[in-house]
Amino acid sequence: MSRRSVVRALSAILAALALSAVVSSALVQARATAHAAAATVNVTAKEFHFTLSKKSAAHGKVTFKITNKGALKHDFKINGAKSKMILPHHSASLTVTFKKAGKYAYMCTVPGHAAAGMKGSFKVT
Repeated sequence: MSRRSVVRALSAILAALALSAVVSSALVQARATAHAAAATVNVTAKEFHFTLSKKSAAHGKVTFKITNKGALKHDFKINGAKSKMILPHHSASLTVTFKKAGKYAYMCTVPGHAAAGMKGSFKVT
């Protein structure tokens, strides 16, 4: 094989590697964007129940965006993390990191609210 043939072959290999790196980077970015979208759960609080936009998410960081559409103040507690107290017609966010799959209980910690129905289970895969 001549020196010129070797240079052409190496150039082709380097070009293929560069293309592979670009495609791989684009796929990683697309997955991260899809994961970020999947990691947001909208929560509506109202007397005396929660409505979640999703009943499950992949393990990792999940942001719960809680909107209080009720007439009383509420909060949202899950996996040991708790939102601030949310006044009627206000919102708050709570980001929780789930390290493993399983079912996680959520609830409103205002006395009597969980007993009245403001509780449930969230599945992490």
